This record gives sequence, structure tokens and C-alpha cells, in this order.
Amino acid sequence: MSTRPPTLREKHRYLLVSVEPAGTTINQKDLYYTISDATTSLWGDVMAAVIMPAVVAAEGRYMVIRCRRGTERELAIALSTITTCRDVRIALRLVAASGTIESLRERIRTVKTPITEDSVPSECTFEKTVFQIHQCDGQKVDVIEKGFKNTNRLFLTREDLEEL
Repeated sequence: MSTRPPTLREKHRYLLVSVEPAGTTINQKDLYYTISDATTSLWGDVMAAVIMPAVVAAEGRYMVIRCRRGTERELAIALSTITTCRDVRIALRLVAASGTIESLRERIRTVKTPITEDSVPSECTFEKTVFQIHQCDGQKVDVIEKGFKNTNRLFLTREDLEEL
């Protein structure tokens, strides 16, 4: 069986999406069902069949989602309505859209900048409580309260942090 020539193939677009909060692990299959449900509930069965959303790849906190060309906007709107996946509260943030997966993987490599030990302290205080810094992306800082009981997770900015 021969492959179809490029002029007869379906054109796809790929959306690079970051999963918030950072550190949340999600199964690709569960995310696919969540995206499918959100697309169907927002746009209906016919438009969901036209969009054809599919989770293609997962790399850390980033997911690559495929759709038909021309339906990126509708899929991005459906992604913005997602608040939970298997009883885990999440938000999907659109980072980029492209015609190839490789260009999005290159984008992931450029977004991931290593954070040196000097630039980010391991602990901080907020409202007189000591927190351990879990992840720091630019101005966003995700912290977890120190201790093993009643652990709180906060999402702050660098300006919110107090000096130790």
C-alpha cells in the first residue's frame, strides 16, 4: 500500500499546552477523555468530530494536542474551559500552535531554562509561615508549606515572598 501524496493528506495543527499547577501529573488517556468531553459539551458532537482533538505527546508539564487545520481557535477555547481531570484540579494554558510537532518540542526546550541554586532559595516565608519552594518559573513561584500535616500549596509571585 502506498502513502498518500501530501496534497491528499489531512492537514493538522498542533497546540502546545502547559498543565497548571506545575508538578501535576496527568495520564495522557485521561486528558484525552477530558478534552473530548469539553469539546463535545462546548461545540457539540458534529463540531467535535470536525476538530478531532487528540493528545499526541506529553513531556513533563507540557502536552502536545493535535487538531484539524482551521479548528485551532475552537480547540483552544474548549481547552480553556477544562478545570478538572480525574478529580485533579488543573488548568490548561496555550503556549504555542504549530504545523509540526518538532517545532513545538524545540519551543519546549527553549522555555525550559535551568534555574541555578543561587537564583532561587530553597525556602521562603509568606504571612509568617515557612514554605518550601517547589518550582520557580520566571516571576511565578509555587510553594508548599513545610511540615507533614495540613500541607498547603500556594502560587505566588517573586514580589509576594518575604526575606528570611
